[in-house]
Amino acid sequence: MSTIGSIRSLPIAVLSVSLTASACGGSSAPPEESTVPPTVPTAAPVAAGWKATDGIATPESVYVDEGSGFIFSSQIDGAPDARDGNGRIVQLARNGRVVSADWVTGLNAPKGLRSHKGTLWTADLDEVIGIEIANGRISARTKIDGAMFLNDVAVGPDGTVYVSDMMANRIHAIRDGMATVFAEGEQLEWPNGLLVDGNRLIVGGWGKPKPDFSTEVPGHLFALDLQTKQKTLITPKPFANIDGLERDGRGGYIVSDYLAGKILQVSATGEARELRQFMPGTADIAFIPTGNVLIVPHMNENIVASYDLSDVLK
Repeated sequence: MSTIGSIRSLPIAVLSVSLTASACGGSSAPPEESTVPPTVPTAAPVAAGWKATDGIATPESVYVDEGSGFIFSSQIDGAPDARDGNGRIVQLARNGRVVSADWVTGLNAPKGLRSHKGTLWTADLDEVIGIEIANGRISARTKIDGAMFLNDVAVGPDGTVYVSDMMANRIHAIRDGMATVFAEGEQLEWPNGLLVDGNRLIVGGWGKPKPDFSTEVPGHLFALDLQTKQKTLITPKPFANIDGLERDGRGGYIVSDYLAGKILQVSATGEARELRQFMPGTADIAFIPTGNVLIVPHMNENIVASYDLSDVLK
């Protein structure tokens, strides 16, 4: 529809001074600069095997921001369409520790998360909100006219923010605070998950929903060319009510099926295979190929948890 310990650095300053003396009198040679490189702070790997529950209430999305080293999770804390001001963003450490349960408050029903150049973007009902990661301050709000159910967000390398409107069968593009319709129509298959991958927008279709959000026919995983907007199927057959969507580091993708509670891997050739089975409510996931760590917001269980997929990935 998704933490991280402190980062410590120990700067090293090394100064090597050579003293030379001559028979005619002593003089100091200029200091020689050390060739020892300074210590560069690095974040610890994202750990597998943790479970976070403190401050977690209807978690919809989880996102690992490598720039800050933190994990962020959107909390609906109520109904997914409620305009109640209960929505929050939780900040976690990479070991699952909740750093701040109220990192950002006063939202309604925030869902997808992505960052670009220090700004964390989230979809909240009918607007897309930008948050400064350095201080948690809301720095941008873009209202989407006619929005029905904004869901996931993705960001292109040029900073364009793409947001899916699942119930309107529409994808919007936001650039410099201006929103335009990128694509629309039933060929989008009631789009949910989004991911920019090179010159393509990867889209996870949900399928036409009934009132209870179940479907007669689920969705495909497909791609839209960012320039021509031409649709290309990745999976030849519809296979899931797709919510979360990430690269698998192997040329394919990891996706979540919200209604079935499944995590699946889709190969570069479009073959889909099940990796894990959970309770229904596996929402907008994160996946870290280094370490094969999956992070799942278990939306119906008020849990965010991480898992090692090394034993099941191909």
